[in-house]
This record gives sequence, C-alpha cells and structure tokens, in this order.
Amino acid sequence: MIELADIRAAAQRLQGQVLDTPCVESRTISQITGAQVFLKFENLQFTASFKERGACNMLAQLSDEEKRRGVIAMSAGNHAQGVAYHAQRLGLRAVIVMPRFTPGVKVERTRSFGPEVVLYGDTLDEARGHVLQLAEQQQLTFVHPYDDEAIVAGQGTIGIEMLQAVPELDTLVVAVGGGGLIAGIAVAAKSLKPGIEVVGVQALRFPNMFNAVKHASLPQGGSTIAEGIAVGTPGKITQAIIEKHVDDMLLVDEGDIEQAIVMLLEIEKTLVEGAGAAGLAALLKHPDRFRGRKIGLVLGGGNIDPLLLAAIIERGMVRAGRLARVRVSARDVPGSLARITAIVSEAGANIDEVHHQRAFTVLAAQNVEIELVIQTRGREHIQAVLAALHAGGFQAQEQ
Repeated sequence: MIELADIRAAAQRLQGQVLDTPCVESRTISQITGAQVFLKFENLQFTASFKERGACNMLAQLSDEEKRRGVIAMSAGNHAQGVAYHAQRLGLRAVIVMPRFTPGVKVERTRSFGPEVVLYGDTLDEARGHVLQLAEQQQLTFVHPYDDEAIVAGQGTIGIEMLQAVPELDTLVVAVGGGGLIAGIAVAAKSLKPGIEVVGVQALRFPNMFNAVKHASLPQGGSTIAEGIAVGTPGKITQAIIEKHVDDMLLVDEGDIEQAIVMLLEIEKTLVEGAGAAGLAALLKHPDRFRGRKIGLVLGGGNIDPLLLAAIIERGMVRAGRLARVRVSARDVPGSLARITAIVSEAGANIDEVHHQRAFTVLAAQNVEIELVIQTRGREHIQAVLAALHAGGFQAQEQ
C-alpha cells in the first residue's frame, strides 16, 4: 500500500510537467451550500484532467526497455489523453483503446497527441480484454487507468497541493470511478492531517465502489453523463486504500450532476464534465451533511461533448424555471395568436418556440391549443405570465 513518501516522490517527478492548479474559495457556492467551499481546478491541466498526473508519474518510472517497446492504455478519454500526451512528450509509442461510444471530443483530442487509437467494445470492461491481448502480442507495458500504485501516487499529489494551499480544510469530497483519485488523495490527506474527513461520490448508475465498501448490491449499468467515473469493476489496490482511509461514500443521480455542471458554468465560469461535477452534486444533494464545514472539491476534468453540454444547459434552464413550456387554449380565429404573444411580451417574457395543435386535442373543433416555449426570469415570473394570460381571457397552464 502506498505511503506519503511515494506521493512526495511523485510530486518531485511531476514538478514542471503538470500544473499546480489553483485551489480557491467559491464565495457564491459557499453561500448556496452553507459550507465554505474551495475548488481545485484540475480542469485547467493541459489535457483538462487530473489523469495526466498518474500517467506522467508511471511513464517517468519505466525502464529503458519498457520505454523502447512502448505503452498501451484503456480509457474513456481522460486517462487516454494523459498517457498519449506524456508518451508523446517522452518520445514513446502509445496505443490507446477506447470504448466505441466515447464522446467524440475526447477521441479527437486523444488522437491529436499522436497515439494509435483503437475503438473497441461498449464499456471499459469490454475494452480491457482487448488491451491485455494487444499488450501481450506487441510487448507493450499496460498503463492501468486506476489500479496501479504509480497511478494512485500521481493522483495523490492533488491532496498535498490542496492542503498546502488551504491547510484549514476539514473535508475533501472526491468523485470515484475506479478509485485512483480518491485513494491517492486520501493517503496524502490522512497522512498530513489525520482528522480530515474524506468522502467519495459515485454516480447512482455505476455504484461499483459503493457496493464493494458498503457491502451493498445496487444495480449498475446503462448510460450516465459522468462517463469518466462509469467504471464497472473497482480496483483491488484502490478498494483496499478506500476501505482504510475513506470515511464515507455518497451517491448522486443524473439530475444532481447536471445541476452542478450548470452551476459551475454560470457561477464560476468554468467548464467541467459530469465526473468533474460529482463532488459539487453531492453537496447540493446532501446540504445538511456538509453545512458549516471547510470543504475541498476536486474539479477533476473539463472534457465534455459540446452537444451534451448544450442539452444540459437547456435542461438546467428548465429546472431553474428560466425556460418554460406553456399551453394556451384559444379560439382558432385571426388575431388570437397576436393577442397571446402581445400578453406574453408585456409580461416581460421572451418566446422561443410556438406550436399549433389542432388535430391532437380534445378541444372543440373551432379551438386550437398553442404551445409556447418561453424564456423567463424564474418560477415567479412564469406564474406572472400565466396570470396575465388568464386576465386576458385565455386558459393557460405550464406543461
């Protein structure tokens, strides 16, 4: 099991190779959550993820013969980019195996570093068998995404940096997939400050480590926007460390993660992917659990597909009441739509979309249902728009 000395040695190897990213307080998020929240901006790394720490630490320790033969890795994106970038920097051959449905932005970014990219299988577990086969055939060194002591030690350098920047932290909240990040951080943090609490966060759809350490049997699988922590099998090395050093494990659902992504984008003007927002999602879902604490959150990565981000932003606007769908019943005569749009405009809302529904309705044949998608200032404003429509003689309700 790795110790603080291993992580300090990793920090020496990484000096000048990766960023010592900022760890600063978010006053607005602190006000919202009732805790003092400090954000560790790992999404500012060159590959936009903490993963390059572990990758760099391991590659730097390869023997001359291993360097000559090259390396192979499996990853849904961030580990792939970390390995590919540092292999390119060190002049090593790299083969990267990625699941077929990895977001395009991660695939293309990985390819930009010059490795041989192989798309195989639907999940990391399916890709793993292919990786081991290629590694044996081509005598490549396998760089595991999380279940390796050098990887764990590299990720643990984050814990040292956070406590150097903010020594008064009393709680660290860290996303968990295979467990490499939280394992390294927990070893570092507990060694430097034994009383600190370390809390892991997993996506409800992939609770592999939660099941393992809490002896639960929650189902897992399907899709998640936090694909960076959508890991089917926990690591053996990481599970042992987590059982020893991590104090609690929490689960968050898709809506919690989406809300956290939008909040970080809107408040902090910083872009994170689903896995990177999981820590904040836990604070938003369990405010009483963390109220009054000094909390460090790791924003693990910022590699998110632009189309997915657009959908998340729009869904976040709906949840916040800033985008609403209103159904209005009206006589199907000239001027009705003009009156409706005038009322909405006078109420201060902006119309995004208009749909007439004549066939699929139970209204009388001479009536029409008009669906409006409107931009508003929030829930109270939606009610004000509905009240204005009612006062104008129309039946209207939010959908």
